[in-house]
Amino acid sequence: MKILTSWLRAYLPSLSVSDRQLADDLTLRGIAVEGVHDLGEGNGHLFEMDITTNRVDAMNHYGIAREAATIYNLPLTSLDETLPATVAGAKAFPVRIEAPEFCGRFTARVLRNVTIAPSTGRIAEYFGLLGQKQISNAVDASNFVLMGMGHPTHAFDLDKIEGGIVVRLARKGEKLRLLDGTERTLETDDLVVADEKKALALAGVMGGWDSMITHETKNILVEAAWFDPASIRRSSRRHMLHTDASHRFERGADFNAAPVANALVSRLILESGGQVEGGLVDVVIPAAAAKTADRAPIALSVKQVQRHLGTTIAPEGITKEIVARYLAALGCELTATSEDAFAAKLPSWRLDLEREIDLIEEVARVYGYNGFANTLPTPGIVIAHPVAAAEAAVSERLLALGFSESISSTFASRADSDLFGAPGKGTVAMENPLSEEAALLRPSLVPGMLTMLAHNLNRDVPTVRLFEQGAIFTSGTDEVVESASLSLGLTGAVAATSLHAAADAPVFELKGVIESLLLLFAGGEVAFTADAPVWLQAGRSATALLNGEPIAQFGELSASETARRKLRQPVYLAQIDLDKLYAIPLRQVTAREISRFQAVERDFSFTFPDSMQWQTIAAAIRALGIPELQKLAPTEIFRDAKGKSVPPDYYAILLKCVFQSNERTLREDELTTWWSDIIAALTKLGGTIRAPGL
Repeated sequence: MKILTSWLRAYLPSLSVSDRQLADDLTLRGIAVEGVHDLGEGNGHLFEMDITTNRVDAMNHYGIAREAATIYNLPLTSLDETLPATVAGAKAFPVRIEAPEFCGRFTARVLRNVTIAPSTGRIAEYFGLLGQKQISNAVDASNFVLMGMGHPTHAFDLDKIEGGIVVRLARKGEKLRLLDGTERTLETDDLVVADEKKALALAGVMGGWDSMITHETKNILVEAAWFDPASIRRSSRRHMLHTDASHRFERGADFNAAPVANALVSRLILESGGQVEGGLVDVVIPAAAAKTADRAPIALSVKQVQRHLGTTIAPEGITKEIVARYLAALGCELTATSEDAFAAKLPSWRLDLEREIDLIEEVARVYGYNGFANTLPTPGIVIAHPVAAAEAAVSERLLALGFSESISSTFASRADSDLFGAPGKGTVAMENPLSEEAALLRPSLVPGMLTMLAHNLNRDVPTVRLFEQGAIFTSGTDEVVESASLSLGLTGAVAATSLHAAADAPVFELKGVIESLLLLFAGGEVAFTADAPVWLQAGRSATALLNGEPIAQFGELSASETARRKLRQPVYLAQIDLDKLYAIPLRQVTAREISRFQAVERDFSFTFPDSMQWQTIAAAIRALGIPELQKLAPTEIFRDAKGKSVPPDYYAILLKCVFQSNERTLREDELTTWWSDIIAALTKLGGTIRAPGL
């Protein structure tokens, strides 16, 4: 952004510091001057400035002059809104807002018998120094006010308006030719300024061709309004139009600036001739005013300011008088509520101020961070976060299992939130979203995981193992609920094993990873059910239960979602509730002496119906209470498609049991007894023995 120091000094006639000193002081206060260019004798300098997106109030000469006035404790010249005498009109010009959620304020003023001519005086001088193109006095007046005090305005040819002004949403397929000569097809969520028959402008973005000011224009309607930032951002992105007006409106314009800007533009146009007809038409939506200009005051304690900011180099420190002076100069209206506290009514142009700490930061910024003493923090007792050890254990285990840690966006789209969010829990919408794809705080880590997996696949990385620990957000009755979650994602070929075919191996790999993580904690019984959310493929997904409560969901992404996201190969996902898991203490690792006695292995081959789960088989064997049973694991599972060796709807399983004592060598009669007990237990479950143990 380009700023003229001569223009700044017009608002600050008592400013005595040099332009270069001004640039340094502004930069130290966060209003960054990145370049200073000499414009020659008597013209001052041109500042190249980098203004952060939250400081839309400083994206103009008057806003920066306000900052300088605060720094140097100087008076700031008021903007001159006086107009020539008004000619009475037959009736007030009609203005109707039909989309009050998107347009909170609309002002209109009628100017009659104007003269359209080239700009002269201050406008021509400043525009020449800035390299700004001049068009006509009416159009230049709007641009001059935008650069001067920061609020967008627009001038319509009044004689081309049929009826009154209607601020409404566009009709599906409605056409509008803009000032750049392009014709746009509008959508139903595009906000337009229209008359009774047609759209006149894409609100907050660009005016229309059919109502533009020409040299034949005699009567003008000057408009200044306040539009909802999200609405302007949506239309600007859709039509790929980034204008000076949309840049301001998208970031939150000043609600109270519309009447002022209207008066300033009208005053400049009337310098070439003409008169005002009737008074200012000012339509205000109270709900929009309450969210912007009429926000509730913030309680501010001077002691809190001093506590947060600490010791200054100057011996007097941050006093109550300094706090009051800085904040009042920045536009806050302060009311003393006690000896050292204020109620601060926030200025309408500073929507970035929301909490007490924001005001404290403003005091520190204006005072200058270089004015604080360098001090070391007071040493205190370091207390580890309650779940730090658990987080580290989970990360270490996943890294050991071949997964890489990743970080995804904290935001999600409405569609992803509806699909992957927890049923029955509300979502958290952003007040000023960056885009439609980042409109809500994420209710699940899965959308971000899918994005990262797709990113790798689209760059020819076919085998991926990722995990992310992070916060997810849901909406309760009166608060935002933040909870910890873990997402796993894998894709790529997994080799077949004696237990699982290659197509099924990734699902069981995820199952094994979840079991491994649960073993880190001193939890209870782990079980699995076939229930799964809709975004997972039925029959290839499951829910893990810990002590009967759902703790994780995992499986293959549904075919419909895989196709919609255009994924090149199957993707497997898991989502784990870390809040429930971290409520359980970590399992304490214990070491014991390795047995000096020989271990004995026994294999058992049984046939079971498909309905019989491994956890039931394992539980039946462990219920026998054989203390010498050190290991129990399936080593092979197979089915016979022809039904010869294994009946249809049955599977054969080979079990390996390892027996070992820490005190003695096992006897044959003991092994025979345990062998018989295991066979009896499995037979009772409905299993059929296929071969004797070896």
